[in-house]
Amino acid sequence: MTALQFLLLALVAVTQVASATTVTYNDRALVIDGQRRIILSGSIHYPRSTPQMWPDLINKAKEGGLNTIETYVFWNGHEPRRRQYNFEGSYDIIRFFKEIQNAGMHAILRIGPYICGEWNYGGLPAWLRDIPGMQFRLHNAPFEREMETFTTLIVNKMKDVNMFAGQGGPIILAQIENEYGNIMGQLKNNQSASQYIHWCADMANKQEVGVPWIMCQQDNDVPHNVINTCNGFYCHDWFPNRTGIPKIWTENWTGWFKAWDKPDFHRSAEDIAFAVAMFFQKRGSVHNYYMYHGGTNFGRTSGGPYITTSYDYDAPLDEYGNIRQPKYGHLKDLHDLIRSMEKILVHGKYNDTSYGKNVTVTKYMYGGSSVCFINNQFVDRDMKVTLGGETHLVPAWSVSILPNCKTVAYNTAKIKTQTSVMVKKANSVEKEPETMRWSWMPENLKPFMTDHRGSFRQSQLLEQIATSTDQSDYLWYRTSLEHKGEGSYTLYVNTSGHEMYAFVNGRLVGQNHSADGAFVFQLQSPVKLHSGKNYVSLLSGTVGLKNYGPSFELVPAGIAGGPVKLVGTNGTAIDLTKSSWSYKSGLAGELRQIHLDKPGYKWQSHNGTIPVNRPFTWYKTTFEAPAGEEAVVVDLLGLNKGVAWVNGNSLGRYWPSYTAAEMPGCHVCDYRGKFIAEGDGIRCLTGCGEPAQRFYHVPRSFLRAGEPNTLILFEEAGGDPTRAAFHTVAVGPVCVAAVELGDDVTLSCGGHGRVVASVDVASFGVARGSCGAYKGGCESKAALKAFTDACVGRESCTVKYTAAFAGAGCQSGALTVQATCS
Repeated sequence: MTALQFLLLALVAVTQVASATTVTYNDRALVIDGQRRIILSGSIHYPRSTPQMWPDLINKAKEGGLNTIETYVFWNGHEPRRRQYNFEGSYDIIRFFKEIQNAGMHAILRIGPYICGEWNYGGLPAWLRDIPGMQFRLHNAPFEREMETFTTLIVNKMKDVNMFAGQGGPIILAQIENEYGNIMGQLKNNQSASQYIHWCADMANKQEVGVPWIMCQQDNDVPHNVINTCNGFYCHDWFPNRTGIPKIWTENWTGWFKAWDKPDFHRSAEDIAFAVAMFFQKRGSVHNYYMYHGGTNFGRTSGGPYITTSYDYDAPLDEYGNIRQPKYGHLKDLHDLIRSMEKILVHGKYNDTSYGKNVTVTKYMYGGSSVCFINNQFVDRDMKVTLGGETHLVPAWSVSILPNCKTVAYNTAKIKTQTSVMVKKANSVEKEPETMRWSWMPENLKPFMTDHRGSFRQSQLLEQIATSTDQSDYLWYRTSLEHKGEGSYTLYVNTSGHEMYAFVNGRLVGQNHSADGAFVFQLQSPVKLHSGKNYVSLLSGTVGLKNYGPSFELVPAGIAGGPVKLVGTNGTAIDLTKSSWSYKSGLAGELRQIHLDKPGYKWQSHNGTIPVNRPFTWYKTTFEAPAGEEAVVVDLLGLNKGVAWVNGNSLGRYWPSYTAAEMPGCHVCDYRGKFIAEGDGIRCLTGCGEPAQRFYHVPRSFLRAGEPNTLILFEEAGGDPTRAAFHTVAVGPVCVAAVELGDDVTLSCGGHGRVVASVDVASFGVARGSCGAYKGGCESKAALKAFTDACVGRESCTVKYTAAFAGAGCQSGALTVQATCS
């Protein structure tokens, strides 16, 4: 080595040491480079977006007042087959963490590798089941060996590019396992469960990542060398299991995931802000939103059982990456205030004073400064609280924050930011669907209509996931029988699958799917047998795999054990359960990769007409990408069930024919009171009785500007693709309500060249309606003119609410403004 080379290496080493960050903790906070810090984090899952979206999502999170990004690691996406790895495209985890670093933000690496996350098998690869002696998430060598191998792989990849804080990288916390405490008591082997969770902690600490390891929802039997944390809608009354560690909230659920049979869940901005303020009032210091951006379940492995393709989660950034107002802005105001009080909150002495039932004042004092929180946990009454000679009205189910213990700077129930109504605009490039010319190709079912040429045979009905190793949603069960003469029967198939198609002698005789996510149903179909050999072909389908619960991997799918019977009109029965069954995974079109539209495929079109409502059919069309930068969606209303691709990129499963259930929660929404997502008392739902999902995200990176783009659909159940159309998603009406005298009122059209076209409402005391359809109230001509002059033609504007807005008989008070963007 030359002297110059030695000098360069020395300089690199010095630079790395100089940029290294130490991360420790005490009972009040994480300690980063010797400073106690408040961590405001948000979950963004890299496979649920695209690399091109990552910088924008991360920067919007930063602009929203966050300083940290959190993500799970998706084992089955990175290792779809044993020792065959995928770290490309949306699975380029290194690129994702570098984007976080480039934004100047911290990161939380939640390896798991069990993650739940409404993801197939909770992220665990199905091929694990092929390994002898394998037991998921218990103390056994096969599982622990594979788990350690993958964990070490991820850790080493991060170390190789200096992603941990001690190397100068953004990662300040790492997580091992996930919500294990929720199921420990339900497992049959408590000793094995305890040994396993302690092994997890020891294995993780052996990785020497230089940052603390956490375990969420591990309140009992907590290993000594990890920090246990809280998940849930509320964590203010939760405290860690031992002294000396900070109070960490790893998942504050900003909404809820959506299943095909459920409406859309919404959690109000007021309630989330209430939960966050309560957490910091009660000594919290590390807080993470799950989700901050939910995203999309692209592909077939990225959604759990019956979970829709949309994983919007009602997050502050919507599925497409747009800012969801008022949630984003209301929380941003809270983040900015919390961060401004950081030193007082993590260093200050504190005392809690009860002002009677459900009302508490907490005062923090440090360095001659003070901060006060007043919480009112009543759901049905506002409360007056006198503090330091000043009386403050605290609305029901809210927290007021007073940075100087005198003046309220923020109340969780008073939203000052705008509400944005997102609208879908037709593609301006071409008039669809009229100009979209379609061609089609039948799925080749012929090879599956007999029991010949299968992968193997068994004289029993096997479980689907273990049989197919989850390489496809579909598994064929095929058998044959001899029959004398003709006969009429009813075919009975008992299945644990999610859906079933039955063919007899090459003809589709019946289909069904499980209702309401029960995953157990019986298919009954009338059939006719002819004299001689008859063939029975059953196609079992899954719509995502079980991802949660004790021993979830043992929950069967498919026609596991049957029975399968033919019952004649005269009562005679033919039991096929133990016949010789031939098995084949997947469809012919999957094997041929028709979605890639390779040369040589024989697409058909007869004078521009195509067959519709035809099951097991592939469709293709071309379209021009919508102009601009706004998010793009394809409306698939009219289709039944299947999978969609644009330019070979999977948009995920579609099922617009599935109607969301009618539920009482669709008819009431009040932010006051604890939010729940399951059981009695659900509220704030939309979409009851409507298609569960009709719009599917088409990321801009999937599109080619200025040249034809290809949309390919595999229509499984029979639908009409000619109704498909592309739209862009943009801000339409924007509103600010409950504005008070002296407030600065900001309206924004969200960029992408959209500006305020008109100011439609500026009034006191709006009587009814919601943003975009406000009615009633006392119109203020002065306010209308001020907003019109300041806003029309501009992307954003700010107007101060002054006393001059009153007059002409209007009583000054809460002001509502509504504008339209175009």
